[in-house]
Amino acid sequence: MHEKAVTAAPETPQAPELFTWEFATDPYPAYGWLREHSPVHRTTLPSGVEAWLVTRYADARQALADARLSKNPVHHSERAHAKGKVGIPGERSADLMTHLLNIDPPDHTRLRRLVSKAFTPRRVAEFAPRVQELTDRLIDGFAKTGEADLIHEFAFPLPIYAICDLLGVPAEDQDDFRDWAGMMIRHGGGPRGGVARAVKKMRAYLLELIHRKRADPGDDLISGLIKASDHGEHLTENEAAAMAFILLFAGFETTVNLIGNGMYTLLRHPEQRAALQLALAEGDTALLATAVEELLRYDGPVELATWRFATEPLTIGGRAIATGDPVLVVLAAADRDPARFESPDALDLTRRDNQHLGYGHGIHYCLGAPLARLEAQAALATLLTRLPDLALAVEPSELRWRGGLIMRGLRTLPVGFAPER
Repeated sequence: MHEKAVTAAPETPQAPELFTWEFATDPYPAYGWLREHSPVHRTTLPSGVEAWLVTRYADARQALADARLSKNPVHHSERAHAKGKVGIPGERSADLMTHLLNIDPPDHTRLRRLVSKAFTPRRVAEFAPRVQELTDRLIDGFAKTGEADLIHEFAFPLPIYAICDLLGVPAEDQDDFRDWAGMMIRHGGGPRGGVARAVKKMRAYLLELIHRKRADPGDDLISGLIKASDHGEHLTENEAAAMAFILLFAGFETTVNLIGNGMYTLLRHPEQRAALQLALAEGDTALLATAVEELLRYDGPVELATWRFATEPLTIGGRAIATGDPVLVVLAAADRDPARFESPDALDLTRRDNQHLGYGHGIHYCLGAPLARLEAQAALATLLTRLPDLALAVEPSELRWRGGLIMRGLRTLPVGFAPER
């Protein structure tokens, strides 16, 4: 009599470790594993908050537009927002919560409509010459030296000065903003005290500036926010300060990372970069436009969309989400989903079918997307044209990525090049 062979049940592969420094360097293999084995994944974040990670494109797109997922942290079952564990560090204590990333309709609808009146595509388009002027001035600062750190000397100051100009911050005050923004970037993944102090200083300054603009308005975004009205409604002073703050906060670090990650990606893909340089030399800007979208998809500046909280039980990707549960949509994972993108792990600057989620989706789609595109296109095109032989000055393994949950960006990007004459 023969014993019947028992077939062992296949073991579930071990889930990758998330949020380590190794993961921060290259999270894409781990996200690939999650998409395949646990596409809506319950995890404990470094802050101790438990949340769901949504990694497939179809689920991510659904979640970003689902009205049952609130942006308001008061819906979080653990009230972790009161301890500063969700949202932007320092915004609660500085009374800056009433901005577009933290509210739902109908308040969101009203505020977005008012802000859209001040932050128009025409205003952004008219700003293009100033962005080019800032870009050239910053490159002038290091072009003759033959070396630079493209994060600290270029990608970081460009969007700060640009958004300050757009908001109407006087030139003599812009270095203060640069210092506060630097504190927010440096401490983004570590001790939060520095961030909270910077946020409070920024709010105090913005309130003072709003007072000045109310008495003496100019042709700038803060004056536009003050003047914007809808059926007789105006932004309150706190709402105007919160809106100016979020335009600054959301508009600078994302662009720092878009330029930094984008340039790093081009340096790692010499054939694609050469094709872009050739197109620019021939005056063809079409490839530049698709290139920026592909760089956003391939290694974008925002790794996870900002917090959402279930206001009722719902199902995402077959998983039951309970009322009050935090949900984080992983844009970096969704934008490399092979079910949506052909050869998603390959960089293709000519990619046309590129409905990436880098700027979000639904009613919270990024209001500043036109400005980010403008700054990224000017920055990359000017660097590649003026310093055509740019090369990494260190091995890729020596580069470090900033720790943090939402954003993805390099700490430094040292490069060498032939000095400009």
